[in-house]
Amino acid sequence: MTETLSSPHARRIALAAQGFTRSRPASVTARHVHRVMDRLGVLQIDSVNVFARSHYLPLFSRLGSYDPTLLDRVFLSRTTHYVEYLAHEATFIPVADWPLWRFRMDDFRRKWADEDSWMSNNARTVQWVQDELRARGPLRPADLRDDAPRERGTWWDWDEAKLALEHLWRTGDVAVSGRRGFERTYALADQVIPDVIRSREISRDEAILELTRRAARSSGVATQSDLADYYRIRDRAAVARSITELVDAGELQPVQVRGWEHGGRPLRAWRHRDAVLPRKIETAAVLTPFDPVVWFRDRALRIFDLDYRIEIYVPAEKRRFGYYSLPVLVGDRIVARVDLKADRATSTLQVQSAWWEPQARPGDAEPVAAELALAAAWQGLERVSVSGWGDATAALHDSLRGAGAQVHRHVHARESAP
Repeated sequence: MTETLSSPHARRIALAAQGFTRSRPASVTARHVHRVMDRLGVLQIDSVNVFARSHYLPLFSRLGSYDPTLLDRVFLSRTTHYVEYLAHEATFIPVADWPLWRFRMDDFRRKWADEDSWMSNNARTVQWVQDELRARGPLRPADLRDDAPRERGTWWDWDEAKLALEHLWRTGDVAVSGRRGFERTYALADQVIPDVIRSREISRDEAILELTRRAARSSGVATQSDLADYYRIRDRAAVARSITELVDAGELQPVQVRGWEHGGRPLRAWRHRDAVLPRKIETAAVLTPFDPVVWFRDRALRIFDLDYRIEIYVPAEKRRFGYYSLPVLVGDRIVARVDLKADRATSTLQVQSAWWEPQARPGDAEPVAAELALAAAWQGLERVSVSGWGDATAALHDSLRGAGAQVHRHVHARESAP
């Protein structure tokens, strides 16, 4: 018989699968970072740095305050543990997973094999970039720019060299060998990925089966669309075949979740055999928009009643919630969204806006305020400043003050807008 789950049960299963039932350690070490990665599978990278870059936040959400240089040492320096690839968007992945993505690399290679493709039309630049990496080892794009050939003619163009690196990275010929600051260094894949890993052969069907298995384990309970989106697998037929195989093997169990519907019909869903249903979730966490808990917007709406869109590209006067608002989790509910900015010059965490979500309850201001104070301390900021834009700002200001935080008021431009 198909098991039936309530919506709160599904939420708690999903959060447990993402590691939100573990207590935060007193001191975060590389072992804790690897444990989070084991649960997430990938860590999405984002360049927006208004508060903190996105890839730093999932660790903070699950582990609490930690030294950001720990992430830099584990992920951004040359490492045998992780490498970057398009495993969702641009993400960190275990280096051992490189062969799992050969099917995606091959898809790019086939796509660009046509004689009218960019790669074909810029073959000379592509070859020069590969030759430079082979001769000199890992290079920043700036290194290529500084040593570019200065011969006459029109073949050399700096934008083409950058595009060549990105194309070669997608086809797996080039790998990201690390970062300096936030700037990537590139190398030929055989200079980064150990031969024993690169030589592994994994077929497309085997890779999609394994990725569907991992997505199910990281999701706890999920629909087919959820499982396909986790690693952005567009071959839905292959995902469907993988689900059937995993059900036959006893790794997935069909379930029905009350309220998970489309067009008035229940959505088919599956629970991973190792998924646990905790009695309750006892945590509070500020989430990045690119956390796996909320990165698939359909799933976030279905599970948390969170109708979320990033407003970076929305004109300031038309934003509803702020430039880069972050969902806030309390227990098993998304209760608020806050638009945060780290003002380094004044050592202030600015809460530029704050809004309650439909699932908010009386008393949620205290744990949200505590997380904001922790976020400020994590970023080395001495005080918090709260604007008046948003229906949660007054309560958060009062809760921060009541908890003894250095808290001030500032005026957001939208407060005086009509």
